[in-house]
Amino acid sequence: MDVFVARQPIFDRKGQLYGYELLFRSDLDNNEFDGSEAASATMQVIANSIFSIGLENLVCGKKAFFNFNRTLLMGGLLSILPKESVVVEILESVEPDAEIVTACRELYAQGYTIALDDFVRDPRFEPLTEIAKLIKVDMRATAKTEQEHLLRTYQPRGIAMLAEKVETREEFDWAQRAGYDLFQGYFFTRPVVVRGRQVPACKATCLQLLREVQHSDLDFKKLAALISRDVSLSHKLLQYVNSALFYRAVEVRSLDHCVVIVGEDNIRHWVALAALPILAKDKPGEVVTHSLVRARFCERLAQLSGIQEKELGFLMGLFSLLDALIDLPLEEALLRVNLPPAIRGVLLGTLREDDALKNVYALVCRYEVGDWDAVTAFAAKLKIQASAIGAAYAESALWAQQALHLTTQKTDSRRKVRHTVRGTLSIPWEDASGRERTSTANLINVSVSGLQVLVAEQIPVSTYVTCNDAKLGISGRGTVRYCNFSKGKYLIGIEFIGGGWREPLAPSAQAVGP
Repeated sequence: MDVFVARQPIFDRKGQLYGYELLFRSDLDNNEFDGSEAASATMQVIANSIFSIGLENLVCGKKAFFNFNRTLLMGGLLSILPKESVVVEILESVEPDAEIVTACRELYAQGYTIALDDFVRDPRFEPLTEIAKLIKVDMRATAKTEQEHLLRTYQPRGIAMLAEKVETREEFDWAQRAGYDLFQGYFFTRPVVVRGRQVPACKATCLQLLREVQHSDLDFKKLAALISRDVSLSHKLLQYVNSALFYRAVEVRSLDHCVVIVGEDNIRHWVALAALPILAKDKPGEVVTHSLVRARFCERLAQLSGIQEKELGFLMGLFSLLDALIDLPLEEALLRVNLPPAIRGVLLGTLREDDALKNVYALVCRYEVGDWDAVTAFAAKLKIQASAIGAAYAESALWAQQALHLTTQKTDSRRKVRHTVRGTLSIPWEDASGRERTSTANLINVSVSGLQVLVAEQIPVSTYVTCNDAKLGISGRGTVRYCNFSKGKYLIGIEFIGGGWREPLAPSAQAVGP
């Protein structure tokens, strides 16, 4: 079954992330459901696409907004969704008859938050406003005088008002003055920019770094010199290299040495992870998250479509929101980082329609807004299986969340007690072509946060793997954090991202200390 899940951020008045609207479909040809089998299929979609990677991994502790039509409201699907984090968004197409009102009141009594989507004044919806905690108003489809009336009517009742389709600075400013509590729309990921604005020195350094790591032959000394200009970047690099991500017996304190240790491939991703938060220091944190998700998603789709230089996909997604990060027009912002012509052409819309990278970017943008028909069309052009797209997006969202907390996680995991383990473990994983592989690993040590193994073949860094062995107390998913050739085999470190290792340890295990 094809699985599609996209998320759109929702912000509060301070620009802080409040939650995500999660969009999903089980059938791109028919968005309606016609019986018990379809309802069961939809439950399967939610279980597989959300809970297989974890709702927490998708919404990061924030509220999850789900669109519900009549069949879903009446079908008992909500029993598998946690009421503490879920907002039940009732679509405007739902007829608010007595049956629906009764079902919604039961959900309200169970503790679920009810939201009314694309709300307009209609006496039939009044019973639902008595239990609704949120009302969403389409700014583009509702006159300002009507919006003001809705705000005066429902805010005094304690209902939070959400302005959706906020796409310009003027619309956002008006919505704030009008008194909306929450906001959703393109404005937050691509705000109106101010031409000619000076870029602060720390951001200029980050832009220089981002430009430098695009060269095919990296100049490590120049990279180290640029990093040394900023104390924060220097500290991040030292902390990164001295973390459990790298299997080393001694700590490293030289920046030149650090850059060499990280290596060409990893240093490019590290610069992106370290520089983006600095570039977005005065922006909502979701701009950084969105940039990283796009970067990984574009890279993965480029790989699936057979584009040889898949790293161009990462750069394309990463820089697609650069104007929002540094408050310059996109064309000027891209000149600051001297991007390859192919990426500039995609982001500025100057490439021909049949360009593969352009189609990858178009697919990503349409996926983010839940335009599933367009997603299917672009997937066909790129010869990507529809079922692989949802998995790639879920992996990208999870990767971005992990990447943003990478340093803290690795510093903490370094202090976990490691135990030697004797035995073998089968590790399923997926190679660059999307083919399922299984490697036999010899266990070396294990902790509550990860494990170390020896395998005969190379498993690339950041690859997702499955680790399950009940006898050893190991279960769940993890990512490869380093892969070093050692004595004819590859020494691999795996960090748990779901599940992990639990005591009691198998009889063969023996503690060896931190």
